[in-house]
Amino acid sequence: MAALLRRLLQRERPSAASGRPVGRREASLGTDPGVAVRVRFAPSPTGFLHLGGLRTALYNYIFAKKYQGSFILRLEDTDQTRLVPGAAENIEDMLEWAGIPPDESPRRGGPAGPYQQSQRLELYAQATEALLKTGAAYPCFCSPQRLELLKKEALRNHQTPRYDNRCRNMSQEQVAQKLAKDPKPAIRFRLEQVAPAFQDLVYGWNRHEVASVEGDPVIMKSDGFPTYHLACVVDDHHMGISHVLRGSEWLVSTAKHLLLYQALGWQPPHFAHLPLLLNRDGSKLSKRQGDIFLEHFAADGFLPDSLLDIITNCGSGFAENQMGRTLPELITQFNLTQVTCHSALLDLEKLPEFNRLLERSGMSLTQDMLNGELKKLSEGLEGTKYSNVMKLLRVALSGQQALSLILNIQR
Repeated sequence: MAALLRRLLQRERPSAASGRPVGRREASLGTDPGVAVRVRFAPSPTGFLHLGGLRTALYNYIFAKKYQGSFILRLEDTDQTRLVPGAAENIEDMLEWAGIPPDESPRRGGPAGPYQQSQRLELYAQATEALLKTGAAYPCFCSPQRLELLKKEALRNHQTPRYDNRCRNMSQEQVAQKLAKDPKPAIRFRLEQVAPAFQDLVYGWNRHEVASVEGDPVIMKSDGFPTYHLACVVDDHHMGISHVLRGSEWLVSTAKHLLLYQALGWQPPHFAHLPLLLNRDGSKLSKRQGDIFLEHFAADGFLPDSLLDIITNCGSGFAENQMGRTLPELITQFNLTQVTCHSALLDLEKLPEFNRLLERSGMSLTQDMLNGELKKLSEGLEGTKYSNVMKLLRVALSGQQALSLILNIQR
């Protein structure tokens, strides 16, 4: 990166980022015949999978299956300081347990891999170099101490902290002098004053003039790892993602992402931001609530389908809103255009009722089904798909008289 910056000093730098404008799109799900639907669930392995993440994954899964598309699991592990041991494995394990396994993932592989961002650093470096060459990005030599002082000063004045773009207009001579002392600066993206409008499939037309309220964002840290804004754009492009279904907390950031697509000359995907899943009292779900992790529900014997049922029943996007729906019924009834902007209030006290309803409807796996799966395993674990193992795990963790069934099989 430092060598590239030095080469760029030998040529005149454009004053603004280049790129084609993003056109206005008519209201459409973008699921035209011949266009492959590819969606992704992209959590950070900074914690185990919880109900909020499950809901986002589920909406992506059922959207993909409704349109014969692909559901991709991508792990956004670029913040190496916050990684939780075992979280990456837990996320994929719990998706398997819930019955919504990815088509492509770190474990399963696929044509667009690797599926962990820490293994895709070369792609981010290439994109950063392209942005530097066009002047859409620039090196930033501000120290962490200076940035912290800016933040404290803004808070003291009751203002929103923002970078003051100090390094944006440095001369070539200044950059050369700085590089001699600091050969690995952070790289910032030059925000355009006018952000493109976009039509969100849930929230409708949006435009966020991020340049007027935010400083130029860091897209590449000095350690060579990208920030979320660059990484998600690069990955969604190279993985051929057609639709981005993610939480509404990312709605405002979409303007930055569209500017990055524009500067790189790439066509953006369709965006659909999902309203938040909240506690019954309107408070946010928190990882500090130990009972929101999927492992907790599995250990307590709840059917996976009861979780899928309750987290969709309290929200929107379905033709009907009755209890006791199975996953195939959720896929059939799902309609993204019916998802509203209102947050979904989750009442976990009703979960036992959802669970009992599905148990009565015959959702429990039978002994014959278990026999079939165990027979497959007995033929050789080496050739057995991981999903088959996880099917057994779903039963073992769901409390469906698994112990007695297994004992009977062994006899």
